[in-house]
Amino acid sequence: MAAKRKSTARKTAPRKPVPRKKAVRKPAAGAQLAANKKLVLAFYEQIIGRKDFDAARRYMGATYRQHAPYAADGPDGLRAWLAGFKSAFPNHRYEVKRVIAEGPYVMLHLHGMGGPNPHGESVVDIFRVENGKVVEHWDIIQAIPDTADNANSMF
Repeated sequence: MAAKRKSTARKTAPRKPVPRKKAVRKPAAGAQLAANKKLVLAFYEQIIGRKDFDAARRYMGATYRQHAPYAADGPDGLRAWLAGFKSAFPNHRYEVKRVIAEGPYVMLHLHGMGGPNPHGESVVDIFRVENGKVVEHWDIIQAIPDTADNANSMF
């Protein structure tokens, strides 16, 4: 008869199931870009359209980095700039021509009217969004001239 071999496998106590964390689903890229566009448009309407800093503040992050040379950094810098803008141009309005989003950035191409230039301005505002809040801003502002050397619109 063949000799029985002893099993070398160790007996272990049954393992307790490890609770798994629920997977956090990130929105699809297209949905995130759409949400960023909606956020920036709502923020812009409050800050520039209605000139209401307190209403706009809820769309801003705890920090707000400003790259425009005419406004100081941070929410308080934007508040101070807006007070002067509202006083100087109470009838300023704008028309959105394009909204473009890529990654955390949203760009608005706008026609500003009722500001310092008789024909208005072509404006590009760029915002960075982080955690569902506007946290950074750049802009490019070009006065619309009386005449142009071509028949193309600035928009």
